[in-house]
Amino acid sequence: MGLTAEQLKASLDALAGIEPVFAEALSRAGYPEPRIREPGYETLLRTIVGQQVSVAAANSMWTKLEAALGETSDPQKMLDASDELLRGAGLSRQKSGYARSLAGLVASGELNLDHLPEDDEEAIAALMKIKGIGRWSAEIYLLFAEGRPDIWPAGDLAIMREVGTLLGLDERPDEKKTRELAERWRPHRGAAAIFAWHHYKMVAI
Repeated sequence: MGLTAEQLKASLDALAGIEPVFAEALSRAGYPEPRIREPGYETLLRTIVGQQVSVAAANSMWTKLEAALGETSDPQKMLDASDELLRGAGLSRQKSGYARSLAGLVASGELNLDHLPEDDEEAIAALMKIKGIGRWSAEIYLLFAEGRPDIWPAGDLAIMREVGTLLGLDERPDEKKTRELAERWRPHRGAAAIFAWHHYKMVAI
């Protein structure tokens, strides 16, 4: 499960002591709500289904997929499904391939989502064996589903923008610079990411 409200608050309070701009931003935007997803195969399957489509379209596709498969939590159901059945649920050939990649790795035991490596980089590498799951998707899964406290999705555009805003930089830092700037925030970078998204939304309103 993801970071709880108590864990978020403790980490953000620690960050406020490390980086005074966090204290100022917290006074403006307040503490973010937790972002929690269920760990496991189904959450990653939903991630694949929802790639590059609107939330409404993703929900519609998921409902159709549930009806077509009967049981979305069983990877074997995905492996047994025909191309026609998946196409009828709205999955493109590419997404069907990604979904089968995930299902195959889980069904074979090559990817054990109950026991991913404890090292964050090793866990990210394990998840990226799934076709269609890049670094960002792997990081989001580890942050929201497993609640790993130091995950830092530095390639996220909103995070890059908010790091630049919070630190008063003249221009938005790139991914490499965003990673460098956050080194001193260890081991609380997961909370920093969740706060960056929260601050982005509050400022955009």
